Amino acid sequence: MNQLRNTKIIATIGPATNTREKILELAEAGVDIFRFNFSHSDLDLYSKLIKDINEINEEYDHTLGILADLQGPKIRIGNIENEKFRLKDGDIVIISSDNKLSDKTNIHISYPGLEEDVKKGDKVFIDDGKIVLRIITDKDDGEITAKVISGGLVTPRKGVNFPDTKMNLPSLTEKDLKDLEFILHQPVNWIALSFVRNDKNVRDLHKIIRKHKHTAKIIAKIEKPEAVKNIKKILKHSDAIMIARGDLGVEIPIEELPGTQKYLIETSIKKSKVVIVATQMMESMINNSTPTRAEVIDVANAVLQGADAVMLSGETAMGHHPLEVVNIMDKILKGAEKSFTPPKNRPKPEPKCSTFTSDIICFNAAKISNEVNAKAIVGLTVSGYTAFKVSSFRPTAPIYIFSKVRSILSTLNLVRGVRGFYYNKNTNTEETHINLANILKEKNLIKEGDIIVHTGSMPVFKKQRTNLIRIANIE
Repeated sequence: MNQLRNTKIIATIGPATNTREKILELAEAGVDIFRFNFSHSDLDLYSKLIKDINEINEEYDHTLGILADLQGPKIRIGNIENEKFRLKDGDIVIISSDNKLSDKTNIHISYPGLEEDVKKGDKVFIDDGKIVLRIITDKDDGEITAKVISGGLVTPRKGVNFPDTKMNLPSLTEKDLKDLEFILHQPVNWIALSFVRNDKNVRDLHKIIRKHKHTAKIIAKIEKPEAVKNIKKILKHSDAIMIARGDLGVEIPIEELPGTQKYLIETSIKKSKVVIVATQMMESMINNSTPTRAEVIDVANAVLQGADAVMLSGETAMGHHPLEVVNIMDKILKGAEKSFTPPKNRPKPEPKCSTFTSDIICFNAAKISNEVNAKAIVGLTVSGYTAFKVSSFRPTAPIYIFSKVRSILSTLNLVRGVRGFYYNKNTNTEETHINLANILKEKNLIKEGDIIVHTGSMPVFKKQRTNLIRIANIE
C-alpha cells in the first residue's frame, strides 16, 4: 500500500489555478482544501469555482474542502501619486487616515481613528517590514509625524503594520460583512477570520454564522501579539487557528517567531483544535521549479511539531509552477511524517466538561490503537466531533471516518490523519462494523489479518455521542 499522508495541504486559488481543470489537477496531486482569498474577490468567479469543486467531489468521489478567507481590517497605503516613491533614511513624513493620494511627504492609509490610537515612539512597518518608521509626535499635537528609520520603495496597496499600537479597528469590516452575505449562501466548510485579537472577535462571527443557519466552522488567524496572549480563550470559541506568519512575523520580534509557532501548535493540540501553518512555506517556487533547502526544512518542521495542515498562498494562486509545488510539498510532508514523534502533552478529558465520557472514549481509542499497532481507527459520525478528538491525540494509525453528511466529510478533510467516506446505511452495530471494514478492504486501506479499532455509539439508531470502543481482527 502507498504511504498515506496525515498532514493536509491547503492551496489558494488565484489567476494561475482558477479553472475547473487546474483545480482537478491540484486535487489529484494531493490538495485537500481549496482557499478563496477574499482580499481579492471576484464573487461570480468564486461562485462558479465552488460549484466546480462540489461537482468534482461527486464525480470523482473526493471530499475536497472549501475555505473562505476574509480580508479583515488589513491596513494598506492607498493610491500613490506617480505610482511610486522612495523614502530615505531620516525623511520626515506626515501619516493620516484619509483617501488622498500619497507621496514622499504625506502617507495616507486605510486606518480610521489612526490619530486616536498611535503615540510617540510607536513603530510603523510598511510592506512586511521592508520599510520602518517611528512616530515622533504625540497624538494631541494635531498631525501624526514619523521619521524614516529604514527606507525603501513605496508602491500602492502595500500593507502597513503598527506592532506597538493597540488598535481599535473592528474585526469585521464593511467589506467582510458584504463578503459574508455571499459566503454564507455557498457550501463552504471553513471561514477564516483575519487579525483576530480576542475571543469576542470570534464570537461575533459565530453569531452571524448561526443567524444564517450555516454549518461553516471558524479558523481564527493569529497575526497579532494580542492574539497570542489571548490564545486559550480564542481556542475555546474557534474550531481551528491559522498561524499567519506574514503579519505575525512583522508584529512580533522576528527571533520570537519560531518559538511562538511551536507554542501555538502545542496549545492547539492540547485543546483538540486544528492548527494550520501558513505564509511563505514554499514562496521561492512562485518563480522557481524547486524549493530552497530552508523551505523544505520549514515545511518539515511544521509536520514534526504536529500541525494539522500547511498552506500555500502565492505559490498556487499566481505562481508559475502550482502543480509542481503541490507534488513537492506532498513528498516533503510524507518524508517528514516518517520521523514524527507524537507529542507528550496530548489532550486530556476535562471532568467538568459536558463531553467528558465521550472524550475519554475518543482519547483511549487512539491510545489503544497505538498499543495494539492497529492499522486503522474507524468511526461513524454526524457532527465530526469524534474525528476532531481522536485526531488531536495524534495516533499512529490513520483515522477513517464515515458519514451520511457530505459537508462534514469535506470539513474533516482539514483534520490531521482523517480520511472521510460517504455511508448512509442504517443497520445495527455489528453489521455496520462489518460493512465499514469491507469498504476499507475494497479500497485496499486494510487487509486480512490487520487489527482495527472501532469507535461509535450504541445503539446506532439513537445517534448518541461516542460511547464504544471495539478492537477487531480483519478476516
